[in-house]
Amino acid sequence: MSAMLKPEASAPLVRLRDLGVTFVTRDRTVHAVNGVSLDLMPGEVMCILGESGSGKSVTLRALMKLLPKFARVSGGIEVAGKDVTKMSEGQLTAFRGTDVAMIFQEPMTAMDPVFTIGRQIAETVQRHEKVSRTVADARALELLELVQIPSAKRRLAAYPHELSGGLRQRAMIAVALACRPKLLLADEPTTALDATVQIQVLLLLRELQEKLNMGVIFVTHDLGVAGEIADKVAVMYAGRVVEEGPVGGLLSGPLHPYTQGLLGATVHSGMRGQRLTTIPGAPPMLDVAPTNCAFSPRCPQVRDECLARVPDLRSPIPGRAARCVLV
Repeated sequence: MSAMLKPEASAPLVRLRDLGVTFVTRDRTVHAVNGVSLDLMPGEVMCILGESGSGKSVTLRALMKLLPKFARVSGGIEVAGKDVTKMSEGQLTAFRGTDVAMIFQEPMTAMDPVFTIGRQIAETVQRHEKVSRTVADARALELLELVQIPSAKRRLAAYPHELSGGLRQRAMIAVALACRPKLLLADEPTTALDATVQIQVLLLLRELQEKLNMGVIFVTHDLGVAGEIADKVAVMYAGRVVEEGPVGGLLSGPLHPYTQGLLGATVHSGMRGQRLTTIPGAPPMLDVAPTNCAFSPRCPQVRDECLARVPDLRSPIPGRAARCVLV
């Protein structure tokens, strides 16, 4: 497919087909993502859930081709009708920011500490839209007001270290939205924030997504976050999607034992004095790609057929799917 195809109106904004990512170094090989296939429609919000090391962030970075040179990528990656795998460096530079943008987990390391917030936003606008500095500065102010930063005009001259964690994250969102991207990627953007600020940022992201009609892929390990912001959820384990479906149905009636374990291990009100449920064991090392159900060593419902091969993704309910022999 050409890297510059125009997407159809009803086509998915994001189409991943059998995505694989392997990191190969002198010391070891890690099969971080193993055959991920996902679709995201325009204006839709998807949360990717899973423990650390399940391949969530690697999948997100593959969408922007931000992986290191020692990463081997296979499969298909299309965003807004464009084949990301075939893009040149020049095409990628134009693609990042206009078609897709990312909010990183820690804005203090993602933003340049020696430039003001206003300058960093304006520079992004100028780079992609070829406008004057005056127009770019006006756009920077508009964006700070859009993300509801108090005293926005004064904050334009502030450096990242002069803002609180919540305000820095809002500024990072403003940078990401500078060129009105069709797709916004958010890599655990609320993890470093306290609970009150976390809710504020989540509500802001959902409000902006609806206002700008963006597609959003939100990576998190917090099921509460998924319930707050998502339309649909994909659960990853050992580099594979093990369950996917609409957020309400998936959280109220999970099909895969791993998703059931995640829900059982979630802390909620009314649990004082109760023993917290845990998933026994630890996620697998991925030096070798799993040839059976990777969750089988930790699964309370394991059967002989789980050990024989990788289970197929089965769809017993319209819109729902799970990679489990019990489904």
